[in-house]
Amino acid sequence: MLFGEEHVRRYVETDGAEGHAWQGTTVLILTTTGRKSGEPRSTPLIYQRHGDDLLVVASKGGADAPPQWYLNLQAHPEVQVQVLGERFTARARTAEPAEKAELWPIMTATWPAYDSYQQKTERDIPVVVLTPVR
Repeated sequence: MLFGEEHVRRYVETDGAEGHAWQGTTVLILTTTGRKSGEPRSTPLIYQRHGDDLLVVASKGGADAPPQWYLNLQAHPEVQVQVLGERFTARARTAEPAEKAELWPIMTATWPAYDSYQQKTERDIPVVVLTPVR
């Protein structure tokens, strides 16, 4: 099973032929700019489409601290996204509470474990909206 850096490498090399389908769901590659290093950081993330936007969840498996990629996009909201062979720039933002109420069920339908991740932590796990820059 692909995971971490190997997942990113195989996904990028094969335009998602390897790594887009993962454990019964779909994955994109999100590249953020390191908030301290300024270097690009790529992460495979489960996603869903919502209109023209893409949704991802900053769960880190229900850890009390948010994932590094989420901290990076808070500092630098312009990100690079790859879905299969399509690569584009997007603007990332955290869904507002009322919006999250609509979006969370979309994400738990694709990865039910998100609900158990939320139960493991007092941190409000964010849904991140990725809007392509046209």
